[in-house]
Amino acid sequence: MHEPQASGADTPPVSDPNTGRVLDGRYRIGRRIARGGMASVYQALDLRLDRTVAVKIMHTGLGDPAAGDDEAFAARFVREARAAAGLSHPNVVAIYDQGQERDGTLFMAMELVPGHTLRDTVTTEAPMAPEKALALLEPVLAALAAAHRAGLIHRDVKPENVLIANDGRVKVADFGLAKAVSADTQHTATQGVLIGTVSYLAPELVVDGLADARADVYAAGVMLYELLTGVKPHTGESPIQVAYRHVHHDVPPPSERVPGLPAYVDALVTRATTRDRTLRPADATVLLHHLRRVQAALRDGLAEDPELVADLLPATRAAQPTGTTSDTSPDPIEDLWDEAEAEALLVAPAAAAAAGRGGVREAARPTRAHEQTTVIPAGGPGVPTGGGRPGGGSGRAAKPQRPRRRRRGLVLLVLLLVLAVAVGGGAYWFGWARYTTAPAVVGMGERKAVATLEDAGLTVEQGAALHSDTVDSGKVISADPGAGSRVLPGETVTLVLSLGPELHDVPDVSGMKVPEATDALAEVKLVVGRRVERWSETVPEGVVIRTDPAFGTKKAKDLPVDTAVRLVVSKGRQPIAVRDWVGEDAGEARSYWEGKGLVVQVSGEEYSDDVPEGNIIEQSPPRGSLFRGDTVSMTVSKGPELVKVPSVFYDSTDDAVRALEDLGLKVVVKHAAIYFNGSRAYSTDPPSGTMVRKGSTITVYVV
Repeated sequence: MHEPQASGADTPPVSDPNTGRVLDGRYRIGRRIARGGMASVYQALDLRLDRTVAVKIMHTGLGDPAAGDDEAFAARFVREARAAAGLSHPNVVAIYDQGQERDGTLFMAMELVPGHTLRDTVTTEAPMAPEKALALLEPVLAALAAAHRAGLIHRDVKPENVLIANDGRVKVADFGLAKAVSADTQHTATQGVLIGTVSYLAPELVVDGLADARADVYAAGVMLYELLTGVKPHTGESPIQVAYRHVHHDVPPPSERVPGLPAYVDALVTRATTRDRTLRPADATVLLHHLRRVQAALRDGLAEDPELVADLLPATRAAQPTGTTSDTSPDPIEDLWDEAEAEALLVAPAAAAAAGRGGVREAARPTRAHEQTTVIPAGGPGVPTGGGRPGGGSGRAAKPQRPRRRRRGLVLLVLLLVLAVAVGGGAYWFGWARYTTAPAVVGMGERKAVATLEDAGLTVEQGAALHSDTVDSGKVISADPGAGSRVLPGETVTLVLSLGPELHDVPDVSGMKVPEATDALAEVKLVVGRRVERWSETVPEGVVIRTDPAFGTKKAKDLPVDTAVRLVVSKGRQPIAVRDWVGEDAGEARSYWEGKGLVVQVSGEEYSDDVPEGNIIEQSPPRGSLFRGDTVSMTVSKGPELVKVPSVFYDSTDDAVRALEDLGLKVVVKHAAIYFNGSRAYSTDPPSGTMVRKGSTITVYVV
């Protein structure tokens, strides 16, 4: 539960009677940190585990003691707390414990989340960019999706119930209104009383008090509108007027207030908040899939995406421009309230204030501008408020006094006694004795549950089976009416059986781009986990190479819903840096380049006085990068060019010098040991036949 930041202004000046109490001998109640229409939340110390928790204490008087509602409310609170406690998800505030004191105090211990609420973020940051708005709503939908898969609906989705921890974690709180979903559409509370927050109420809740997962979808859509625009779509002077507008007016496109929003963002809000619930996403899992499609379009920088808009818009809206509303178009919901009822709605607040329990009952004024849970009579405005004497009593007129009879016979006395016994016996029978108590069957197998209910004189009906992560397959998830409910013999109890955990196999997404792979995983209710990039010579950049766990393997089968699947995505071909090998050994260079997957080509061999034989004189390309299979060419040195010193014995001196110089040698003429006139060559140094480098100096001895 949310722990607000410390502030002197938030500390109540008057001591709270619950502060200092120890509930269940375990929870020492500290300061109050929040107050709502149904409960107050306190920071508390768990004495047993020595940890700080949040404890929600329900307000007294939520039921009608005369009608036995207090006991029924307590039983419902216990059942619904157990159902919510079975919901384990990283984006849901964990429920640790639930109990009831001897004085009737109902409480629930839950996780304490230091931070702030989404309402604070809306107040300080809205309107915000669609990327941020969708990022804030995504974990909320993930939490609601987990609840809907477990057969629970929240019924009070609003920014005040979305907590943002100091470390950025987002958690949905206050499943206190949550109810297990049966096969039939459920009333939101007992006796047709509608409970919720009017700014986020779906139209069907206002009209007939019927709720299913699509009511949570509607509230999430309203929250998205508020994040995008900074205001609520419908306002009024009273809760009844706001509820009326939810029934008779579409939520307008956010772009009417914030121009420039993409049409597919408008379409997402319109789809989630359409008044015809049959056109809304079936549950939060489907809406989460649509949201992620919009996020992908935003990441890709798409200004328009007509196909996405057409997919998102409800069928009756697809032919209309996204910037228009359909208030003038026929709507089956509008036919449920006529003009007289609408007029009664608009004047209902004043009448309700005077009517006491028959009208609108709101929570105490909050210390912040946070909207509170409101209790409204379901079924439209035609709710009797009581008449007659002040205080909304029965209005029964006082009986006129009968004239005294002078004769009070024994017969009259007997008749009166018989009549009193008959009336009392009838009242007892019709008010209590003819009822039975529905037995507890949650967690039983189907056969045992049916036998238990039939033994209690009740009729059994099978509802649509649901997947559950906490209840084994074939066992009962919920029963309606639930355990402890007062029911008539022969009344039908609807059982919802578990299909066990919802499991899916990883699909083959190799060869898909990341958005397509994300959609393919979402279709089987799996999510993308960490994205790893790898070089690939065969898979283009941005395309999925494989998944982890890999498709078709044992580890990729029968995975729970929301399992994270890692995507291995191609970065394209790996570039190979070209190293400068000029002047180095050509053999080593060849081994290096071929090891990198390059093709080596020797373009030629040349003599070089500077580069040793076998080393590279020149390479192409000299630097940069190549890809596997590309060619590197090189010119290899043959070393310096050598020539053979010829024999010049007895050649004329001029011919000998010319022959040597023609070979690129330098010549020095010297006298031999026996010298005549120097006209003939006698020998050379080095001697003939010796291999020397071009440019070497040869000495010619002449005689």
